[in-house]
Amino acid sequence: MDVFKDFAGRVERAVAALAAERGTTLPDGLRITVEPPRDATHGDIATNAAMLLAKPFGAKPRDIAEALAPKLEADDVQAIDIAGPGFINLRLSDSYWQHMLSTIVSAGTDYGISDMGGGEKVNVEFVSANPTGPMHVGHCRGAVVGDALAGLLARAGFDVTREYYINDAGAQVDVLARSAYMRYREACGEDIGEIPEGLYPGDYLKPVGAMLREAHGDALLGKPEGEWLATVRQTTIDAMMEMIRADLAELGIVHDVFFSEQTLINGPDGDLVAETIADLRDRGLIYEGRLPPPKGQLPEDWEDREQTLFKATEFGDDVDRPLMKSDGSYTYFANDIAYHRNKYLRGYMRQIDVWGADHGGYVKRMTAAVKAISNSEASLEVRLCQLVKLFRAGEPVRMSKRSGDFITLRDVTDEVGRDVVRFMMLMRKSDAPLDFDFAKVVEQSKDNPVFYVQYAHARAKSIFRNAAEAFPAISFPLAPLEPGDLDAVAEEPDLALVRQLAAFPRLIEGAAEAGEPHRLAFYLYDLASSFHGLWALGKDMPQLRFIHENNEQLTKVRLHLVAAVANVTAAGLGVLGVRPAEEMR
Repeated sequence: MDVFKDFAGRVERAVAALAAERGTTLPDGLRITVEPPRDATHGDIATNAAMLLAKPFGAKPRDIAEALAPKLEADDVQAIDIAGPGFINLRLSDSYWQHMLSTIVSAGTDYGISDMGGGEKVNVEFVSANPTGPMHVGHCRGAVVGDALAGLLARAGFDVTREYYINDAGAQVDVLARSAYMRYREACGEDIGEIPEGLYPGDYLKPVGAMLREAHGDALLGKPEGEWLATVRQTTIDAMMEMIRADLAELGIVHDVFFSEQTLINGPDGDLVAETIADLRDRGLIYEGRLPPPKGQLPEDWEDREQTLFKATEFGDDVDRPLMKSDGSYTYFANDIAYHRNKYLRGYMRQIDVWGADHGGYVKRMTAAVKAISNSEASLEVRLCQLVKLFRAGEPVRMSKRSGDFITLRDVTDEVGRDVVRFMMLMRKSDAPLDFDFAKVVEQSKDNPVFYVQYAHARAKSIFRNAAEAFPAISFPLAPLEPGDLDAVAEEPDLALVRQLAAFPRLIEGAAEAGEPHRLAFYLYDLASSFHGLWALGKDMPQLRFIHENNEQLTKVRLHLVAAVANVTAAGLGVLGVRPAEEMR
């Protein structure tokens, strides 16, 4: 049950009744809001209905509010106030919040599951790192944000596919193959010396060299590049993707689809890039022309020549974009258009890509391309992830020997654990820079958000264990009580916590709609703070304690608050891919 949807329904019925009384036809598209008031002292529910009805009713908003207020009266509405020019504020009764508490406990960790998405298919493509080495910490943030966003959308009722686009068709994979061939020669006993500049120097390619030696012996030695490049390239890509899948699995991430860029050109369905260009040409969106030189210093590869151009400006881009290089091969952009067209043809009208912030300049052209290839039926949303800076007690962390020039995702996960990494990567909005300090993220203090939230769930479980010792007849999970049996949940700190718990469904839908999983991380931290605060108040206010050693029924009632916190915390952490702690060590 969503408090705000409940009252949105009540407000809609009241408005419809008032319109019928006055013989007024309501206009379409009224955006009546039902939400928490900005100032909590004004009540629990606020609506702007009277403000929006002034024009169709031909009356002052305050007069409309005076007429609407009686229609919102109910046993579970304690007070109705009209504020300012016509805002209606409602304060709900204790019994309403006690009913909400019973509902939350009854729902368990299913509380907050929404049907908002209506089963709409959504493709979330994230990570999509070049398969040229192990995942680094920059990939880590995009991986967590993408996976948490997918989890959030699934919770909100969307049919979500997690997808990884393997960039295995560009020049970088040829460089990778040449680097692996060096390690193959090394595995065959050659002294290869220093890895030449321009190749990948990391030790992670040594096992690939050994694998090639085992598979081919010394048969590839001394051969022209053209005879071994394709074999070495595919073997190396396969090995890199196996490593990437394993690294992601350590972070709790499993993709549903791995899509190879190679298959766009040489796949079972033929050349999909050529098919895409032909489709755009048939619709008059391709032409042969020249582009003006880019502003500022000219790139070394810029050519003043006639090119095959996509009319990107017709769909919101700044300039038209080339699709073919001078040698007749496709640009990266042409491949990307074909890939997103493939998603569209697979039925994904809503596509979400999670990219590094350094790709921000690519957003306009890709959103334009998706509009073009789908006749504006599909949409592309891009979430940018800013850099992560690693520190140890305030000092920058040095590079990894294994990778050669960066910190690997596995380095970070192995040191502090998957749950810490995932939660901390979501404690900032994705397009804001993030500092990750190895020393701080393992501190057991309120200043460490992941500890504080995990501790809330662990504390709830500890309270259950202590209650079971005091009252062996109490069984867990708790059997929900009727709202009338929850009268002992009536102090303001109790009700404030229930209000916070009751906001969870609205939070899920709002965060999913905005594509911002960090909102959930913030919510869980605030909820943990409220729970820890209520526990502390019990030291001085006995009526707020969760366990009453001489009163089993009162304890059972008070444990409903604990159960509700445990349910919502576990559910929220589950959406973020973080495991709730049963106890803290």
